[in-house]
Amino acid sequence: MSIEYHEEDVPHVLAVDDNLIDRKLVEKLLKTSSCRVTTAENGLRALEYLGLKENQQQNHFNSKGTKVNMIITDYCMPGMTGYELLQKIKESSVLKDVPVVIMSSENIPNRINECLEKGAERFMLKPLKLSDVKKLRHQLIKCSTL
Repeated sequence: MSIEYHEEDVPHVLAVDDNLIDRKLVEKLLKTSSCRVTTAENGLRALEYLGLKENQQQNHFNSKGTKVNMIITDYCMPGMTGYELLQKIKESSVLKDVPVVIMSSENIPNRINECLEKGAERFMLKPLKLSDVKKLRHQLIKCSTL
């Protein structure tokens, strides 16, 4: 039995990771969980996609008019860390309510607490598993109806 989804009913997730293998893994897991996925290889590309770069109009939709329901980002990336990306998103009057999940291969309690205090929805250890993505599914469904 297959379930059909209309594109507007499917949660849209922006996955940000500088590691191609990790990015592809996250994309595959999210698609398996019936999500639409856009990927970015770093924080600056993510900001560009979200319309948060300087001189860009801020809105809840990207330049193509696609709403993002959740952002999943790696913590440790060159140029801009996931924590810095989280800060930029939470400082945005338009995007501050979009849930941000931080991923890391390092289990560092201070880092985890810092991200959660700054507004991260969750902090998950890499590599992500299907069971991790299933935990996010309830949040994704809730966000897609906003």
